[in-house]
Amino acid sequence: MFVAGWGVAERIRVIGGGLAGPEAALTAARAGVDVDLYEMRPVQQTPAHQTGDFGELVCSNSLKSESEHTAPWLLKQEMRRAGSPLLACADASAVPAGHALAVDREEFSRRITAAIEAEPRITVYRTEVTELDPDGPLTIVATGPLTSSALSDEVARLTGRGNLAFYDSISPIVEAESIDMERVYFAARWDKGTADYINCPMTREEYDRFYDALVTAETVQEKEWEKLDYFEGCLPIEELARRGRDTLRFGPMKPVGLRDPRTGQTPWAVVQLRQENLRADSYNLVGFQNHLKYGEQARILRMIPGLEHAKFMRYGQIHRNTYIQGPAVLAERLHLREHKRIYFAGQISGVEGYTESMAMGLLAGVYAAGAAQRREVTPVPRGTALGSLVNYITRAELKRFQPANITFDLLEPLEEEIRRRVRDKKERHRMQCERALAAFDAWWSAGRTGSPSA
Repeated sequence: MFVAGWGVAERIRVIGGGLAGPEAALTAARAGVDVDLYEMRPVQQTPAHQTGDFGELVCSNSLKSESEHTAPWLLKQEMRRAGSPLLACADASAVPAGHALAVDREEFSRRITAAIEAEPRITVYRTEVTELDPDGPLTIVATGPLTSSALSDEVARLTGRGNLAFYDSISPIVEAESIDMERVYFAARWDKGTADYINCPMTREEYDRFYDALVTAETVQEKEWEKLDYFEGCLPIEELARRGRDTLRFGPMKPVGLRDPRTGQTPWAVVQLRQENLRADSYNLVGFQNHLKYGEQARILRMIPGLEHAKFMRYGQIHRNTYIQGPAVLAERLHLREHKRIYFAGQISGVEGYTESMAMGLLAGVYAAGAAQRREVTPVPRGTALGSLVNYITRAELKRFQPANITFDLLEPLEEEIRRRVRDKKERHRMQCERALAAFDAWWSAGRTGSPSA
């Protein structure tokens, strides 16, 4: 655990009650630092949130793969070894999802809220923060992709670089009872994990009809001030379809590895549904985020076999995401280079994904707690998954910078001699993961602490 600080620690202010904020607040509090946690919901809502709960998930309920020696698995392994508070909540609220970690949204939020309420060092304030004082309290900005306009303007003022923006999207959710189970089947791709996904198979003719309807559907009219600069890793399905008739069959509707056990055949295309909660009374359409009008969504999505009479609990939608140009303004300990008392964590720092956002919250909590206790925290090693994310958001080429998930492309590469000798990709990934975990363990066990800072 953490080495005790020298003298009385400063209070930390954490802004944002999504994923990174509670992760940072709980991490710092458990290190012995008092925290003021600010969340503007439900006093002021965002375009995508529906509640004022901590850790509300507005898009998918999946925290990506748990398959050994994958990049998402590696990141979660490092976080678990660091005692990530929110990942513990996720593990405790998991729902069946094959080889992925998916959670019951309500239970996940409930557990996060309970953890915050049970922590005596955290004081919660339900109000919007609109000012950042570089000479004021140690502050972690973890307001996420839906940062309010007032705070966005304040961030732009401090960074001198303004904010970048992209558009993220939300997948539809259907009631389980409205799915025609006679037309679908349970399976996991390549039979990895348990058969937890509902698969809606399409023939070539069904796919062609669906595709033609999708690419000619009426989308939501963008406003004059909007510029639909979508994030490449989360494209609306109609936008993806416009890239070619078979694009969906190599993307979210890929049938490979999903043989229909009733026929022994692989369908022409497949739509997968993933369980939303522990009650299994709702499922989301995996990869079906979209920017279509609600009436068009109902019409087109009911063309999917098994969803002819689907009742939608939530339609897909688009919301604006903002993030700072990390490589221009962030230091390796996640504070602004010009304002060392202001830290950034979560998607606003330039990462993409639930786990990645929590990961940056965890690190910001570690670093800010060190500063509050006047001790120098050694930065997480570049060779870890955590360090690779930090390396990307602080050192990537600025012209091409956009939010990123953890991938092997971001991890520290193996030496050229090893790459020539070891041709098998899975073996190389295993070696990268073992190196990363060894580097993380050495950093964590050393206490991450040097001498007292000035």
